[in-house]
Amino acid sequence: MKQEILEEYWRAILENDSSYDGVFYYAVKTTGIFCRPSCHSRPPNKDNVRIFHEVNVAQSFQYRPCKRCRPDGIELPEEKWVNSIVGWLNLNYRKDITLTTLGESFHVSPYHLQRTFKRARGISPVEYLRKIRVEKAIYYLENTNETVSSIGSAVGYANTSYFVTLFKKEKLLSPTAYRKIYKQDKGVSL
Repeated sequence: MKQEILEEYWRAILENDSSYDGVFYYAVKTTGIFCRPSCHSRPPNKDNVRIFHEVNVAQSFQYRPCKRCRPDGIELPEEKWVNSIVGWLNLNYRKDITLTTLGESFHVSPYHLQRTFKRARGISPVEYLRKIRVEKAIYYLENTNETVSSIGSAVGYANTSYFVTLFKKEKLLSPTAYRKIYKQDKGVSL
């Protein structure tokens, strides 16, 4: 018996739409595997897809959970490891951190750490660190009168011009311009 798939669900599968995660799961008859709609596996043939609204129902039909998207909610050891790196970066962002020192802290090669982190998070650990630092800098720019140089040092950049360059790359404004616009929007006198 062929199951009709709602166009809305099929579009969610093709577009890897994470807003449908938990709403439904799709199983592929030819592989015997079921996935979340957001899974980045190769798009299946529509004729081979079966829709389920609960994990246990898919499993009762002998479908196995995808090891990539983990629709059963079980976290892979790799994900736990990357989450511990994220936690460490959030706590230590002020330090002088390179991919090499990060690898040493987690007892792996920098290349393995880079690949694993990027696969799990979609960005490199260095890009993630830069985003943390810029968000912290924004907090200081909005809530203190510290100099740009002091803020750069406070978020882990000893070189002010390097900090300004990275901030501009992330926010398309210099820290000084960002602060000025923020203060004007809030009606605060400079």
